[in-house]
Amino acid sequence: MRISGGVARGIPLAVPKGGAVRPATDGLRQAVFSSLGARVAGAWFWDLFAGSGAYGLEALSRGARGGVFVERHAPSAACVRRNIEAVSRCLGQNVNAAQVVTADALTWCPPTGEVADLVFIDPPFELVAEAAPRLFAWLTPALAANPGAVIIFEMPGETMLAPPGWDCVKRLGKGAHQPTAAFFQRS
Repeated sequence: MRISGGVARGIPLAVPKGGAVRPATDGLRQAVFSSLGARVAGAWFWDLFAGSGAYGLEALSRGARGGVFVERHAPSAACVRRNIEAVSRCLGQNVNAAQVVTADALTWCPPTGEVADLVFIDPPFELVAEAAPRLFAWLTPALAANPGAVIIFEMPGETMLAPPGWDCVKRLGKGAHQPTAAFFQRS
């Protein structure tokens, strides 16, 4: 697994051993970032259920100013830290604006005054049905100060989400039983 675009393109990413993480595929990530285009440069992100940190690291490589990686599994959070160091070296700078928080994404509260432009959500697929309503319930007020925020939610192709107050404006992926990414914006 590697960074698929931007300055750090080609940098390999560490992934924790075992089945604790199902990394976003390079192809789906590339499609997500091609769709986001210029929105990434200068953006602040939250990478929830970060796993290896692939989404947030891809954003950093493509010019995001920083963000927060939220991962409750300590070995995965350690991989994210190593991956941030590798991307930082490639960018030729210390990415001080990239923070790793070892916490449950379902109960994490962003610091006061910190509002994301992009929110990447990639939970274990068996948690999507339970996690989605809870996530959108806290994200709606947390993102109230940024009506242009985009939520990118990775889920199985057969899953449909219709969170109140949000519209699915785009869906990328190959369909049922395959990972897809849905883009949500405020209604």
